[in-house]
Formats: sequence, C-alpha cells, structure tokens
Amino acid sequence: MSDILIVDDERDIRELISDILEDEGYATRKAGNSEDCMAELNQEPPALLILDIWLKDSQMDGIDILKTVKRDNPEVPVVIISGHGNIEIAVAAIKQGAYDFIEKPFNIDQLMVVIRRAMEASQLRRENTDLRRKETGSSDMIGASAAFRGLIGQLDKVTKSNGRVMLTGPAGSGKEIAARYIHSNSGRESAPFVTVSCAAIEPDRMEEVLFGRETSERGVEPGLLEQAHGGVVFFDEVADMPLGTQSKILRVLVDQQFQRVGGNDKVRVDLRVISATNKDLDAEISGDRFRQELYHRLNVVPIAVPSLADRREDIPQLAEYFIRQFNDSQGLPLRELTEEAVALMQTMTWPGNVRQLKNMVERVLILGDGSGPIEAKDLPREEEKVEEEGRVVLSGALATLPLREAREAFEREYLLTQINRFGGNISRTASFVGMERSALHRKLKSLGVVTSNKTGARVAHVEKEEEEV
Repeated sequence: MSDILIVDDERDIRELISDILEDEGYATRKAGNSEDCMAELNQEPPALLILDIWLKDSQMDGIDILKTVKRDNPEVPVVIISGHGNIEIAVAAIKQGAYDFIEKPFNIDQLMVVIRRAMEASQLRRENTDLRRKETGSSDMIGASAAFRGLIGQLDKVTKSNGRVMLTGPAGSGKEIAARYIHSNSGRESAPFVTVSCAAIEPDRMEEVLFGRETSERGVEPGLLEQAHGGVVFFDEVADMPLGTQSKILRVLVDQQFQRVGGNDKVRVDLRVISATNKDLDAEISGDRFRQELYHRLNVVPIAVPSLADRREDIPQLAEYFIRQFNDSQGLPLRELTEEAVALMQTMTWPGNVRQLKNMVERVLILGDGSGPIEAKDLPREEEKVEEEGRVVLSGALATLPLREAREAFEREYLLTQINRFGGNISRTASFVGMERSALHRKLKSLGVVTSNKTGARVAHVEKEEEEV
C-alpha cells in the first residue's frame, strides 16, 4: 500500500495525472476500466484511489467501484473526478465514503492539495486504528517452573501455524497473555490483535460489536472481526457468547465472511482465532448453553494454562516483574522482597491467580511506607498467620482436636504447603524445614502425603483423599 491507482477511461487523463504525481515523487498504477481496476485492487490495495465516476465499456461505474472499495478496503481514500460533475453526484460520492470530488478540467494545484490531504488523513487514520487494535497488553511470559516450561513448550508449537487454539484455565491465570504470546511470535505479529470480551458485551449488542453495521445515517461502521482482518481475534470467556451469535460465528469460521448488521454485502476476512474459557465446555454443551459444532471448530489445539497454585516457584519472579512494571508505568517505589515475604507469598492461597498477585503487589507498593524492602508484615494477612509475636490464630476446627491429631493436621498442611512451594522438590523442602531428606520421607509417609505429576510439575497431595475419589 505505497502507490496511487488512477482509474479513468481517457488515456490522456490517466497519463497526465500519472506524470504529475510521479514528478511529485509518488508511484502510480493505471486502469482504463472497472475490470482492470478491480484486478489491481485485488492484487494489492493502493495508498489512494483516483477514480473517474463515468467509465465507458465497463461493467461497473465509479460509484459501484467506490462502494466495493469502501466495503473491502475501507482504509483506502478515494478521490472522485468527473467531467460531468454536479452537486447530486458529489453528494452521492461523499455519502458513499469518497474523500473528495473534483471536476474536470481540474486545476493541478487543487488536485495536489486534495491528494496530499487525503494521504495524510489516511495515514493518521491507519496509525490511530493500529493503536486501538494493538491495545495495551503485555505478551511477556514470566516463570521458570516445570509447569510454566510445559506451557511455553506447547505455545511455541502453535505460534507459526494458523490453527485455532483453545486456552483453558482458572480466572486470572494469564490466558490472554498466553494468547498475546502466540500472536507476537507468529507471522501475524504486525497485524491486529483484537480482544472480544464475550462476558462484558451485552447479548443484544454482540452481533453489532462483532460484525459491524450499516445505516443510511452513519454509513459503514466496522465491527471487531473486520478490525482484526489479517491478524488475530481473541474470544475471551467464549462460553459466555450468546447461543444465537455462536451459530453465526460458526458460519464465519467456515466461510471466512459475514454480513454487517443492516447490510447486504459479504465482508471477507482473514482471521486466526484464539479462544479462552474458565468453564467446563463439556458441561456447557450438555446444558445446551454452547454449540458442540462451534466447540469442535475452536478446540483444534487445546492448551491448559496452569493456576498460580501449580507454579508457586514462579511467584518471586512474577512479583519482581510486577514491581518493575509498576515502577515504569506509575512511578511506584522499586522495592525488593525479603526472604520472609517471598516465603509467605509462596504459602498463601491465590484463588485469583496471577491477577490477584499483581493486584496485591500494586496495593503493597501504593500503601507501603518508603522504599525499603517489602517484608512479610507488609503483606495482607490470611487465617492461621501470626497475630502477635510468638502467637498464631487457630481455626475453630484445629482448636477442637486433641493435641496429637492437631499436631498431625498442622504438620500435614505445613509440609504440603512447603513441598508445593518448592515445586515438589523434596531436597529443597528438607533443607528449608530443617530435616534430613530421609527423615522427611518417613514423615511424609506417616502423614499420607505423596507427590505426583500435574501440569508438568510435582505436586503434593494426601494419598487417602485420592483413594476416596
């Protein structure tokens, strides 16, 4: 998209405009009828189209070509020229999306002013669109745990393909960042990444938001699918998409085209689709809330994104990354983490996963005093944590047990937490808790604690609970 296409049935006019533009440093292409014009447009869209409204021996006139260009390549500005100009034709052309209208014989200086303005406006529009499409969103994947390495290995396998990917995992685990990672490492990196927040869009507006609309008052308003043309559309929480829209999205996946709301023309799109959900789609299908055909279309490559509980080893690295990020973006203090603070974070429960960790880090930086290290006392308290020096708060259940059973319950929970904190590494756990490795193995056996592989990492759990399932 770096040249100007000139379409006029008079050869002398085509050559004259082309010579003028080339003298000004522009590259040009020329077409004498609608068939040649459409062939040039389909080969590669130009930076600007200069279009005669009356074309002899052509299947389409200038208005028909204008409508087609505004439908398929709305970013290309069109300047209409005609020797039969009148106010009605000019108004019709502008209504259909033409940038301007010039009568023949035209003044060369006037023509150049219009062309320069059209090119500048087009460039600004493309830059603004690119900024909106790319949005602010990181594709940085942070971690080193076995579960994280397993995830990265799967993501790397799909980056270079156009296969549809379904990301599953709990809320806040980083599914959108994983989707952005696929996009930023793919051949579509420079193309748009457009997020469709299925849970946030009102059901009765979903189709307008996705497909766009056409009205006589406002003309063509492209939807998110059209904005994502050439790039990636990310359906976030796809299980919340209305059933009626699901059937239409299924059609788009099959045909790679759709109609805008209120329009009759087909809009062709080239899209890679990545979806994400924290719901059990098999259960959604059984409950007639999700179309099975759409599931099979979207679930070409399923990838599970682990929870933060399954990658506790990554918590220090993630927290440090968020501290640097908030320092860069908000000027918050660049504070270090003490070992005690790290240990506490690795033993905390994280129902909100990575998002919850990020929010906690931001809160600590905003409310904290000074720029000294973040200590354990600076972190939000949970049940069972130290209330006063030398004392712990007991839960009601633990306080009702005899000493021996309470001690066993505490030791079991304590060792489960520490093993998972260290990614199932018994040697590191033994070193931290101050036990010989052999002694720790015996203790774990007596407490019924075993480790097994889960999402690529060793995870501790109670053996008798597994047997009861």
